[in-house]
Amino acid sequence: MSTAERLDSEVRSYSRRWPVVFGRAAGSRLHGADGTPYLDFFAGAGALNYGHNNPVLKRALVDYLERDGVTHALDMWTVARGELLETLEEKILAPRGLDYKVVFPGPAGTNAVEAALKLARKATGRKWVAHFGNAFHGMTLGALSVNGNPATRRSAGTALPDRAELPYDDHHTGVADIESQLAASAGGLTGTAAVIVETVQGEGGINVARAEWLRNLAAVCRSHGVLLVVDDIQMGCGRVGSFFSFEDAGIEPDIVCLSKSISGYGLPMALTLIRPALDVWGPGEHNGTYRGFSLAFVTAAEAMRVYWSDDRLEKSTRVKGERVAAGLAQIVASYPGEGLTARGRGLALGLRTAAGEMADRISAAAFDRGLLVETCGPSGEVVKLLPPLTVSTGDIDHALEILDASVKSALATLV
Repeated sequence: MSTAERLDSEVRSYSRRWPVVFGRAAGSRLHGADGTPYLDFFAGAGALNYGHNNPVLKRALVDYLERDGVTHALDMWTVARGELLETLEEKILAPRGLDYKVVFPGPAGTNAVEAALKLARKATGRKWVAHFGNAFHGMTLGALSVNGNPATRRSAGTALPDRAELPYDDHHTGVADIESQLAASAGGLTGTAAVIVETVQGEGGINVARAEWLRNLAAVCRSHGVLLVVDDIQMGCGRVGSFFSFEDAGIEPDIVCLSKSISGYGLPMALTLIRPALDVWGPGEHNGTYRGFSLAFVTAAEAMRVYWSDDRLEKSTRVKGERVAAGLAQIVASYPGEGLTARGRGLALGLRTAAGEMADRISAAAFDRGLLVETCGPSGEVVKLLPPLTVSTGDIDHALEILDASVKSALATLV
């Protein structure tokens, strides 16, 4: 047993799925310490939308370090913080007609969710928060309380109160259905502070909500003074095409949670965007030591300047997503009767199998062939594809070839 294996906690997971020591990364590829290349369709669970060690973002980061830019500043004013906020407004918010104030909640997505839940309760005076079945919003206690997987919630080791679960879009529900579901929940229409939703459930199995359902949900929330929180931690920053995943639905959430690819370079960073009227906190009511990590501010601002000054990335993401979707459809058609289905939106796609064991076998077979893909879903039954948005079409085709061979191999082991 190596020192790493001996000292590292049993809680680790990805090192079990991919038992290799990685030493270098660039673009869409990771390389083992022995030089073996792996095509990465995992991308840091969606934290590397612009690829590993993106050269443009790296240059901005190195330049900042070389001039001794401030690295750590809590929430003090710094040049990096100011430039981030100015760029966010200029490149993202203003072009979309969005008016949000920015909370820096800490370094991770779960911090963004914790801030959203805490603020929703303070601003409304209500205590209940509704979430959806199969949702995933983080692993700290508040975020755990709104996770839709019972096994994940049990990891808290304690009761998680003031939560109510609603059914995710079943492609039939309308305004009246959502309203009656919320009314029948533990919080009811008058006791619910917020509803938190992912427009595409990532960990839940690449479940895609219809734009109509999202509009209906927003209408119900607005009618009853319930705040709508969109968790865009994995599906934001262009993952589905548009910068925010809710843009195609034409809704404006009260609160938006961002993390993962918001830093652009895989550096720890999270933002909670809030309507100005919700900024009811007093100084220091929500804080954290690493809410002012300037290196992440630098790469985030550069990513927005480089990739979101026009619509080229959005368009290419949609085109590449269609290419992957077509490849998945072809794989499904090649193995009729095996219970395979394709799903997804943009470059968040999945291949649903009949059982978690099959998805695990496909993932393992893909790893043996040099492709990293993880699994998701309530029983781990979906093979999940999250390539960098900058992935080449050649790498897409290569990944689909490997995936096809891996499905064939996994099916053969069941015979």
